[in-house]
Amino acid sequence: MSYVAPLKDMLFVINELAGLSAVNALPGCEDATPETVEAVLEENARFCSEVVAPLNFEGDKEPSFWHDGQVTTTKGFKQAFKAFGEAGWQGVQHPVDFGGQGLPKLVATPCIEMLNAANLSFALCPLLTDGAIEALMTAGTDAQKETYLANLISGKWTGTMNLTEPQAGSDLAMVRSRAVPQGDGTYKVFGTKIFITYGEHDMAENIIHLVLARTPDAPEGVKGISLFVVPKFLVNADGSLGARNDAHCVSIEHKLGIKASPTAVLQFGDHGGAVGTLVGEENRGLEYMFIMMNAARFAVGMQGVGVAERAYQKAVQYAKDRVQSRDLAGSAGPVAIIHQPDVRRMLMSMRAQTEAARALSYVTAAAFDAAHHHADDATRKANKAFYEYMVPIVKGWSTEMSIDVASTGVQIHGGMGFIEETGAAQYYRDARILTIYEGTTAIQANDLVGRKTVRDGGATAKGILAQVRQTETDLAACTSGDLAAIRNQLAAGSKALEEVVTHVAANMKSDIKGVFAGSVPYLKLAGIVLGGWQMARAALVAEQKLQAGEGDASFYQAKIATARFFAEHILSQAPGYRTAIVEGSAGVLALAEEQF
Repeated sequence: MSYVAPLKDMLFVINELAGLSAVNALPGCEDATPETVEAVLEENARFCSEVVAPLNFEGDKEPSFWHDGQVTTTKGFKQAFKAFGEAGWQGVQHPVDFGGQGLPKLVATPCIEMLNAANLSFALCPLLTDGAIEALMTAGTDAQKETYLANLISGKWTGTMNLTEPQAGSDLAMVRSRAVPQGDGTYKVFGTKIFITYGEHDMAENIIHLVLARTPDAPEGVKGISLFVVPKFLVNADGSLGARNDAHCVSIEHKLGIKASPTAVLQFGDHGGAVGTLVGEENRGLEYMFIMMNAARFAVGMQGVGVAERAYQKAVQYAKDRVQSRDLAGSAGPVAIIHQPDVRRMLMSMRAQTEAARALSYVTAAAFDAAHHHADDATRKANKAFYEYMVPIVKGWSTEMSIDVASTGVQIHGGMGFIEETGAAQYYRDARILTIYEGTTAIQANDLVGRKTVRDGGATAKGILAQVRQTETDLAACTSGDLAAIRNQLAAGSKALEEVVTHVAANMKSDIKGVFAGSVPYLKLAGIVLGGWQMARAALVAEQKLQAGEGDASFYQAKIATARFFAEHILSQAPGYRTAIVEGSAGVLALAEEQF
C-alpha cells in the first residue's frame, strides 16, 4: 500500500495545540504563515508518498550491500535522495545564510514524520546529516562552516556521527580512537567506529564524518574526548573535492530491520592516518556531540510516530478488506474484520497512541522555537526547560509506543501479518531499533530522572503539571459526558505523575538504585499522562468547534472519541505505573546476582 500523510490531523495539531500563530509571531519566524505551512506540508506529503514510500518495501527485500569497501544502496535510493536535496527538504529548518529555508522546528517536525513514515531506512541519512549541521552550526569554525554547511544543507554531501567503538557502546568514557596533532592545524585520526549509519554509501559526492577521539595528552574519561571533522574526500581550498581520505568502510551489518540503511564499520588511519580538523576546543567533544544527539533523539521520536502511523494505516486497510466470520450482532454472511469489537479495540489503540505521541512531539517542537526566538528572556528559559524535559519522553515513549503499535498491526493481520509479503512485519522489525539507537530507553529515562527532574527538585515537571491541571479545570467547565470521562482519567494520571516526581526528587540521595529501578516506568508514565493531556486539549478544541458548528463534524467527533479511548484504555494505566515506581523497587532488586 502507499503512504497517505495524515495532513488533516497534522494541521489540526500544528494550529490548535502547538500554536502555529504564536510561533509565526516570533522574531525570525515570520515566513511560517498558515498558508505557507500548509503548502509546505502538502508538497512534502506528495514527495514522500510518490517518491520515497514506493522504495520502502523494495529496500527491505533488496537492501544496501558492501563490496570491496564500497556500499551500493537499494535501487532508486540515489535518485530519490538527489530529488530530496534538490527540492530543499534537507534544509527546511536550517539557516537561509547557508541555503536552507529557515523555517521553524514546528514546520520541520511533520516533514520529518512524513519522511520516516514513508521510508525509515531512507530517512536515516537526512537525520544524521541534520545532526552534523547542528554541531557545526554551534561549534564549528567559520572555515568549517564555509566548507561544509552549504553542501550538507543542499544534500550534495551527507553527515555521520561516529561515537561507538567495539569496546565502547553507551559508555563513551571508553572511547579509544586517537587524534594526533600535525602542527599545521590538522590531526591524523586512528581507530575503529561501529554502528555508523550511512557511514558509506553512493548517494552523495562526499560524506562528512564527525568523529570522537582523544588527543595524546587528553585526560581519561569523558573529559578527554574531542570532536573532529573527517571527510571521506578531502576538500580543496576552492571547495572542490581532493584526495580520498584514510577513512574506509570495512563491512556493513546484517540487521533485523532498517535493512536498506547501511550500518557501517569504519576504519580510520590504516594507511597513515585520516586527516581531520578539530571542532571547537580540545576535550569538549562530548559536549558538542550532544548537540547532534539531542537533535537526533527528537528526530528518532518522530521516527516512532512515523512508523506507528504507517503500521496503523496498513492495519486499517487490511481490517476493511479482510472478510472473515459473521458480525457478532448477526449478519447474513461473513463481514470485514473491522466489524469485530476486538479488532476495533486494537485499531483504536494504534490510532490513539500515535495521535497522542504526534501531539506531544509537535507541542515540544513549538517550545523549541519559542526557546530560541522569543523576545522575552524568561519566556525563552521556560520553553527551554519544557523542551529539555520533553526530549527524553518524545524519544523514549514514542519509540516504545511504536513497537507496541507495529506489533498490534501484525496481530490484526493474523497469520498473514507473520508473512513478509504483506509488509506488516517490516514495520515491526524496523521499529525495534528505535528504542536502542541514539540512547536506549533506559538512557533516556536516566536523563529524565537525573538531569531533568532531580537537578531542579522536580520544579520543571511540577510546572508542566500545573498546565495539565488547568486543562482539567477547562474540562470540568464542559457538560459533555465524553469530556467528563477524559477529565477523570487525566486527574488520576496527573496525581500519579506528581507523586512520582516528588518521590524521585526526595529519594535520589538516600535510595539511588531504588529510584533508577523505576526510571523507565517513570518515563512511560510521563508519556501517557502528558500525551493524555494533549489528547484532552484536542477534545476541548473539537467540542468547541462542534458547539460552534464549525468545520468537519465527523473529524471533530472522531477526535473526541479517540481522546476518550486514550483516557480510558491508556491513561488509565497511570496509577499502576505509580505503584510500580513508588512501591516496587524492592522487587526489582530483590534477587542476588547468582539467583538469576
